[in-house]
Parts: sequence; C-alpha cells; structure tokens
Amino acid sequence: MNITPSALLAAATAAAGSQQFPPGALYVVATPIGNLADLTLRAVHVLDRADAVACEDTRVGAQLLRHLGLDKPLIALHAHNEQGASAAVLTRLAAGESVAYVSDAGTPAVSDPGAVLVAQAAAAGHRVIPIPGASSAVAALSVAGDTVGAGFRFVGFLPSRGGERRDALAACLGERSTQVLFEAPHRIEALGAALAEAAPERRVTLCRELTKQFETVATMAAAELPGWLAADANRVRGEFVLVLHALPAVAAEGLSPLALQTLEVLLRELPLKQAVALAAEISGAARNALYQEALARRG
Repeated sequence: MNITPSALLAAATAAAGSQQFPPGALYVVATPIGNLADLTLRAVHVLDRADAVACEDTRVGAQLLRHLGLDKPLIALHAHNEQGASAAVLTRLAAGESVAYVSDAGTPAVSDPGAVLVAQAAAAGHRVIPIPGASSAVAALSVAGDTVGAGFRFVGFLPSRGGERRDALAACLGERSTQVLFEAPHRIEALGAALAEAAPERRVTLCRELTKQFETVATMAAAELPGWLAADANRVRGEFVLVLHALPAVAAEGLSPLALQTLEVLLRELPLKQAVALAAEISGAARNALYQEALARRG
C-alpha cells in the first residue's frame, strides 16, 4: 500500500485529535529502528507541528523528514556537542518554540544522546514530553521468552577496553536478573566466546537486525553461541541486542553445608567454572545449583 506524505500527515492530524502543543515544550520522539512503518502517527504529528527538529545526525533526520514530506530547521545535537547544542535548543524553547529531538534510531537518551538536553530543558522549567515508539531493548525482551525474569537491567554497550570490558561483563553475569546488552558486529564473536567461557549454562537470546529484512532471533545456552555465530558468516553482520536471561532462584539451604563451604574455599583460589566443577565433584551437589550460587557470591 502506497501512502502519500500528505495522506499520512492528514491521518496523523486526525489521530492526534485535540492534542495541545504548549509553547516552549521539548518533545522526545522515538523513531523506527529499521522499519519505517513503526513510526507512530503521534510522532508524525509532532514532527509536523514542531518549529524545529534537533537530530543526533542531521542527515538521518533530514531523510526521515523528507519521507514525511516535511522541511524543518535542523539542529545537530550528538554525543560530542550535546552540552553546547542544548543551549541552542533552550534558546528556541525560551522564545516559545516547540522542538522535537530525534536520535538516529529508537528512543532518544537510551544508549543515545538526549539525556543532557532533557535535564537542561527540565531544569529551565520547560515541559519535556515523551513520544513513545520503537525500542530495540524492549523489542528484544518481548521475543526472548525469559519466563524467569521479572523486570530487567539495561546495560547497553559494554566498554571497549579489555579490563573495563571484562569487569562490566562479570558484573552482568553476577546479577540474577535479566540483562539487555547491545553489541557491535566486530565484537559480537568475542562477546559470544566470553559468555560461553564464563557462563556456559546461562540462557541468552541474540537478536540481529531487529525489524529489518534479515531480522534474526535465536535463543540458546551461552555455550552454544560461538558455534551458532560461526555457522553462517551473515550471523555476525548487522546490529545486535543480546538478552541475558534471568537465573532461576536457588535457595542456599538446598545445598549442604559441605557443598557451600567447599565452594567458598575454591572460589577464593580458582576461576568460577573450575571452582564449581571441583565443588560438585567433592561434595556430590548438583553442578547447576552450585554454579548459580557461585554467580550470586561473585556478584
């Protein structure tokens, strides 16, 4: 079905109804993460009515506006200039203009620029209005099938440097709750190998190219992740969201005092995986229960 920009704008206006546009308001607008059809009618209406649009990348923002048949003043506001560019937006807000902020894809200020702008606008007394829509983190959670999880922790991208990266990943694995990570294609194989080594039994869901033509969703034990990635060169291409499933609750009293004491001593001297294996052999306790207890203690 082909919908002209004018028809789309008319539909957005009709759907918005009596929505008010208070003067001097900042609109934080979620945009599609791949599929343009995921742009909401409310977002279209706000972009149509806004006096200016601040963008993480003005080229990406201009392309979106062209798709809608719109032409607006654009303000570049990204990670490297957010402090200074926010001042320019605040000047417009103080003059009574409404400004929409869009990141390159998804919901601004969630692993993207926008938080500084929002904080400064709110501190200056301006209304900050969320226009919800696409979020890769929430989309990934919705198809993960994490039946144990209750809530989640959003991690985003791990640090790129070795020591910081290892510590951040260890902190994630030390949490029993669901964790949502982003990863770049040139590091996804390293992440898969690290997870397989540190937490082979942990369930993970890997989402690639969400909402796009080659969207892939796969759930498996972390031990299987390196092999799955290596089986097809296309599986290491694109943008990734990884859901680290929650660990089931394990009562410590389900393990004998001997098992707990053995595990505690071994964890002081050995890597987690080796300590768990030896503790299970010495005490006769279930390896999975010891593994989960070890993760909790390391966390």
